[in-house]
Amino acid sequence: MKAEKNLIQSVMSWVRRQPPKVKAFLAVVTAMTVLVLLRVIVHEHDNLFIASEAVHAIGISVLIYKLTKEKTCAGISLKTQELTALFLAVRLYCSFVMEFDLHTVLDSATLVTTLWVIYMIRFKLRPTYMEDKDNFAIYYVVIPCAVLSVLIHPTTRHHIINRLSWSFCVYLEAVSVLPQLRVMQNTKIVEPFTAHYVFALGIARFLSCAHWILQVLDSRGRLLTALGYGLWPIMVLVSEIVQTFILADFCYYYVQSLMGGQLVLRLPSGVV
Repeated sequence: MKAEKNLIQSVMSWVRRQPPKVKAFLAVVTAMTVLVLLRVIVHEHDNLFIASEAVHAIGISVLIYKLTKEKTCAGISLKTQELTALFLAVRLYCSFVMEFDLHTVLDSATLVTTLWVIYMIRFKLRPTYMEDKDNFAIYYVVIPCAVLSVLIHPTTRHHIINRLSWSFCVYLEAVSVLPQLRVMQNTKIVEPFTAHYVFALGIARFLSCAHWILQVLDSRGRLLTALGYGLWPIMVLVSEIVQTFILADFCYYYVQSLMGGQLVLRLPSGVV
């Protein structure tokens, strides 16, 4: 076991010394390898999306534990929680009026717990909130997402309001973690529970991205036409890939820190 751990640490140390282009190439190769494994292991690929939502719920549970046991919200971005609540609420609306299924139930549970986290930060634990570090202006993401949803949205037979709402929540979900990354960028030191939460988000986003890619491959592209025509189907995939790569760098340093036995994650400059 110790030999395996030393081997992993040696590999990660070698990767860290490589130039950015090599790191990017290795990341793409690793992602493709995992996709192939998932395609072989998971026969019902819709389960990947359910797993994504489950991992997100686990991440929220880690935050709840931190808030209730440690009585502090230091290092947590209130703005990311608010953006998460916003896209979940919009997605729930779309689920109710367009397609009510198991995802609706999972999203409902995640929204309720996210609202509870927001309540705790805003009212119960306000003195520990790092407001000066949580300085990402959310209109930088909300307004572009709204404009983009007007320009590029599904061309299905649903009402235009529903189609705009659908595209808005897809775009917003892709960038909702940016305020949390800004907080970590400002502090440079990430305590364990916050790091666990953000890593869970990264895994959830990758599983969601894998779900869409494998669904497209399985349907031989028919899924894209089922989503509509024009740029919208491509934008769905782009959004999934963007939100995965936004967190990829953090997840790398998280695993490296975990393998090194460090409880507190220290991020180098320019990571997030």
